[in-house]
Amino acid sequence: MSIEIVATNRKAKKNYEILDTYEAGIELKGSEIKSIRDHRVNIDDAFCLIENGEVYVHNMHISPYPSSSVFRPDPDRKRKLLLHRKEIDRIFGQVTRKGYALIPTKVYLKNGRWAKVEIAVAKGKKLHDKREDIKKKEVELEMKKFSKYKFH
Repeated sequence: MSIEIVATNRKAKKNYEILDTYEAGIELKGSEIKSIRDHRVNIDDAFCLIENGEVYVHNMHISPYPSSSVFRPDPDRKRKLLLHRKEIDRIFGQVTRKGYALIPTKVYLKNGRWAKVEIAVAKGKKLHDKREDIKKKEVELEMKKFSKYKFH
């Protein structure tokens, strides 16, 4: 089983604390799969909503394939995510709590054929949480610098 990561949401780990992840298929139209295979996807501003018992991803930009036919779907349209009913019910229960969101974290190709989205139930970080993360990263960098030198 090979996985080729096409796009990642770099803002997700910075702005959210990820609690749970799910793998979902994407309902695509026309030549969108060709654009995904060419890595022409952007999910930095994307988010997911549950509407009428279905999960949709909004603001996921898939650029039109350059040599496609006349039919070109809107690059920023909402796309339905394919999940099992039990997963949708579980996600709905988690997201209805205050401060929780459903965000896409990765778009990847599974076995070179199937386009998948990894979605995460996440809680928004406060400003002081972000500062703590920055401090931890700085301390780790300092430790790496000093570990290069051997003190005798």
